[in-house]
Amino acid sequence: MPHTLPVKTVSENRRARFDYEILETVEAGLLLTGQEVKSCRMGHLNLSGAYVSFLSGKPVLKNFTISRYPFASKLEPYDEKRDRPLLLRAAEIRKLQAKAEEKGCSIIPLEVRAGKFVKLLLGVGHGRKKIDKRQRIREREVAQKLRKGEEI
Repeated sequence: MPHTLPVKTVSENRRARFDYEILETVEAGLLLTGQEVKSCRMGHLNLSGAYVSFLSGKPVLKNFTISRYPFASKLEPYDEKRDRPLLLRAAEIRKLQAKAEEKGCSIIPLEVRAGKFVKLLLGVGHGRKKIDKRQRIREREVAQKLRKGEEI
C-alpha cells in the first residue's frame, strides 16, 4: 500500500472572502521547486496581496510569498516572491482568462492545500464596495447577539 500524505489547508486568505464576492472556485496546481514544496507543507507562506494574471496566455500567481525552507542550502539565491506558474487544463485557462477580462472581475487565491501535491484554490469574484462590507459586519454582529440571547 503506497504512503499518502493527508491533504490539509496550510494557508487561507480570509481577507479575500471579505473584500470580494466569490462567484465560483477552481482548484489549480502550482509549479514549485523542492524546497518550496517542503516550506509550503510547513505552512511558511503568505497569500495576502497575491493575485493571478496572464502572461502570454498562461496563468501566473504574483506576489505570493513562500519563505526559504530552513534546512535548504544557502548557496543558491532564492526569490521568495517570484512569479509561480499555475497548472490548469486548457479549457479552464480559457474560462478564467475570459472571466478576468470582464469588468470588475478578479481571480484571487483563497487557500493553499498541501498533501502529496500542493494545490491552490482560486476564487473568481467581484470586489465589494465599502458599504457592502459595513453591511456584512452589521449582519454578523446581529447574528452573534441573537446567538448569545442579547437584545438588539
